[in-house]
Amino acid sequence: MIRLKEEPGQKETHVQPAFLFVVDLQFFAGEKTEKATPQKKKDARKKGQVAKSSEFAPALNISLVFLFLLLGGPWMLDSLLQIIRESLVTYSRWQINEENLSVLTYQVTYEAVKVVGPIMLVSLVVGLGANYLQVGPLFTLEPLKMKLEKIDPIQGAKRILSLRSLVELCKAIFKISIGLYIAYLILWSAKDELIQLSLKSIDAVLGFTAWEVLKLGVFIGLLLVILAVLDYIYQRYEYEKNLRMSKQDIKDEFKRMEGDPLIKSKIKERQRQMAMRRMMQEIPNADVIITNPIHFAVAIRYDADTMSAPTVIAKGQDYLALKIKEIAKKHRIITMENKPLARALYSQVDVGQQIPEELFKAVAEILAYVYKLQGKVK
Repeated sequence: MIRLKEEPGQKETHVQPAFLFVVDLQFFAGEKTEKATPQKKKDARKKGQVAKSSEFAPALNISLVFLFLLLGGPWMLDSLLQIIRESLVTYSRWQINEENLSVLTYQVTYEAVKVVGPIMLVSLVVGLGANYLQVGPLFTLEPLKMKLEKIDPIQGAKRILSLRSLVELCKAIFKISIGLYIAYLILWSAKDELIQLSLKSIDAVLGFTAWEVLKLGVFIGLLLVILAVLDYIYQRYEYEKNLRMSKQDIKDEFKRMEGDPLIKSKIKERQRQMAMRRMMQEIPNADVIITNPIHFAVAIRYDADTMSAPTVIAKGQDYLALKIKEIAKKHRIITMENKPLARALYSQVDVGQQIPEELFKAVAEILAYVYKLQGKVK
């Protein structure tokens, strides 16, 4: 801050330096307050950075597997008992040889797959479906690439001690607490039957245990699904927050997408040069050059077989007009002076366009004169 001393009797005034104002503007311009652009999200998606809850698929998997066991448990139990009966009654009487072992292995494997296969299929479908619902179709190997920052101990310590790690720890403690509470409620509701288990048969004990375990699995699975949905909402918020951009980031991205102005100007200059060379190469094909005579020059060509009207194949002003006349002189192309027509053609007709109808008569008279001089009839 600059302090200015005034005359006696006046207060001292303070002047804020201009550069401090510029620094403040740069600081605010660097704050990431803007939502991510579609291009930024697209680039992040290519790198495998998506909003995804890692708990959604396991939670849904647990719920549906236990629900499947609840519905198909009796059938699965009968299948397992059938395998045990066959093993004790039938297979135990077989002679041990290669053929019998092959049949035994095939039959036992087939029955086991019938029991376990549906559970594995449900798990596979649920895992794929849960990930598809969150991120859609996505395949990238970017997260698998070796990066040195992944083994940096300082960065690792920062990740361990970060706010995100603290949130994950709180979520884990909360899930364990809720799970234990649900287990307590289920066991407490069945306390009377638990006391009488010692008086019941093994079948009743196993049936009671299976039923309570299935209830516990279904309730905990549904609870985990609810928590996973909330976690997905939080992960979505964190994803949007981490992708936020500053105003300067948006400007830089716009420059990258639209192209740097300097590069674009160079490209346009190169395109103009190429167009100029093509135009100069067409001048030897001209029938006549109409001039101002100093400032403008327009090259006209007409082919009755391929053109419906005369066409401007080159035009230029000042230095370029002089170059057109030099090339025309070198190739012995007739040059005609007509100030109004030269100005009209230069201002109204682009290179490669046919002349407008209102200029037909003037251009036709010049072409007729040129053809007469050349001994041509068109």
